[in-house]
Amino acid sequence: MDRDAVILVTGARGLVGSALVELLAGEGFGHVVPLGREDCDLTDRAATFAFFEAHRPAYVFHAAARVYGILGNMMNQGLSFLDNVTINTNVVEASRRAGVRKITVMGTGAVYPYPPPSLPLKEDDIFAGRPHPSENAYAHAKRAMLAMLEAYTDSYGLDWAYIVSCNLFGPRDKFDTVGGHVVPSLVKKFHDAGRTGGEVVVWGDGSARRDFMYVKDAARVGLAIMERLSGPVNIGSGRVYRIAEIVEALGRISGLSDRIVWDASKPNGQDYRAYDLGRLASIGFECVYPIEVGLRETWDWYGLNA
Repeated sequence: MDRDAVILVTGARGLVGSALVELLAGEGFGHVVPLGREDCDLTDRAATFAFFEAHRPAYVFHAAARVYGILGNMMNQGLSFLDNVTINTNVVEASRRAGVRKITVMGTGAVYPYPPPSLPLKEDDIFAGRPHPSENAYAHAKRAMLAMLEAYTDSYGLDWAYIVSCNLFGPRDKFDTVGGHVVPSLVKKFHDAGRTGGEVVVWGDGSARRDFMYVKDAARVGLAIMERLSGPVNIGSGRVYRIAEIVEALGRISGLSDRIVWDASKPNGQDYRAYDLGRLASIGFECVYPIEVGLRETWDWYGLNA
């Protein structure tokens, strides 16, 4: 990409968007337009079109979304579907109208069928069955965006990449013990226990397995995909961790290993999710942040900003 091109980043104050803005600035891109909720309500069609027309970006990173964890998704199926479909539809159409050269969007591993047709999960299997019930509405909203991008290539020649993400974590995440994802909800639980002297109650039994990627690596991979790949692309570290390993690492970081209590009456979510990273490997991408470094930086950031 041209270092002088206008690059618009939606969700610019969130987990992935903020990391992308920082990375792009550090890489010498001089015309980055960060778009957060304060700048434009992406559920407002007219406002979204006007913002894109005013800035006329050459490239768009679309990282804005209404995001929940397992319980949040189960409790807010309708709102999750409506807001995400509305946001995504507005952003893709605004990109087309503004003459964007390429849009790279954040999808989710939740789009894959459950049970999976094969493991590791391959990009060609996204529409091969229904998603896991706990993430049904969010997954279908993200699938709809993929279908829209495919249609826009057919009708308008729009170039795009669709990032199918593993579990991402880092600063500026949603640190919510009820509605948040695994790592940020755990970080908050450990911090709360350290402050109150209470226990760290963890959902499930720790056996569920996930591929986790620190958000600084996610920003690096987003830029690499924008520059070198099109279509749906799985991202991941290539290492699958048991949830128990993440909990144990946070126990070491916090010094609260002796306060961990497992609540096996609560759901684990999907038991196993791993991704075929062949497309990503074709451009030689590798993570540079070990998971404990990412967890430590996330822990420290939350401690300063809670």
